[in-house]
Amino acid sequence: MAHLTRWLTVLAAPLLLTSCLLVPTRFTSTLDIKADRAFTFTYVGEVQLAKQSKPDDPPEATEEEGGTEQSWQDSGDGEARMIKIATPSKARGKAAKPDETFGDTPEDATKLRDLAKTLSAEYGFRSVRYIGNRKLAVDYRITGRLDHAFVFPFNPDGEVMFPFLAIELRGKDRLRVKAPGFSNDQSAQGSMGGMGGMGGGGDGPGSQLDGSFTITTTAEVVSQNQEEGAITQPDGSKKIVWKVSPSTKDAPMAVLRVVALP
Repeated sequence: MAHLTRWLTVLAAPLLLTSCLLVPTRFTSTLDIKADRAFTFTYVGEVQLAKQSKPDDPPEATEEEGGTEQSWQDSGDGEARMIKIATPSKARGKAAKPDETFGDTPEDATKLRDLAKTLSAEYGFRSVRYIGNRKLAVDYRITGRLDHAFVFPFNPDGEVMFPFLAIELRGKDRLRVKAPGFSNDQSAQGSMGGMGGMGGGGDGPGSQLDGSFTITTTAEVVSQNQEEGAITQPDGSKKIVWKVSPSTKDAPMAVLRVVALP
């Protein structure tokens, strides 16, 4: 993981200067890994454009003042869906305009609309919409084979490089799954060039974490850091569920043994 971490840090360094980074807020995310390395990953929920605060910055509009109120949950068929959308009302004391900036600055609104368009062109993003409060609503699903590392999200054109999730090949028959974006651990930032956890204190991006991350697998679970452990399903597969909130300090992590590469 150290090599992957250094690589991500080098790539993301220029973006840290421009603050063009997305961070998770409310979401439901799943990762299914088969013993033969086949996998499916989903992320359905909200992401927010990170901001470097300045002393003279005006306060952010709250969701009561503007933006879109939404809730994300597993529908029971393996698909997470948005179940509620409220119409934006007022932002920073002014009625929302027809161009729907939802109280965001015109610069941020334009940046987010452009980013939504860029991400929508990438395979796996089934839907990306700007919803205000510096946020995008994302519906992502991808299926493949883990004979190489996998990082989500990663889009150089859209300047999206903060790793919510990273899967690393460890030797010929093991995979290490780690989700640094699904934690609020300031102490981990140093290990990822300031990106190891959301951090940010009381009003930072990590203070808005509200979601769940679920791993299901037919592979052998070598290790994992969920306190309640892996639950055996009726079909013999294992299931591990992490509830993610501002109090989550340890990034979800699991090591799996899968079929060996040649």
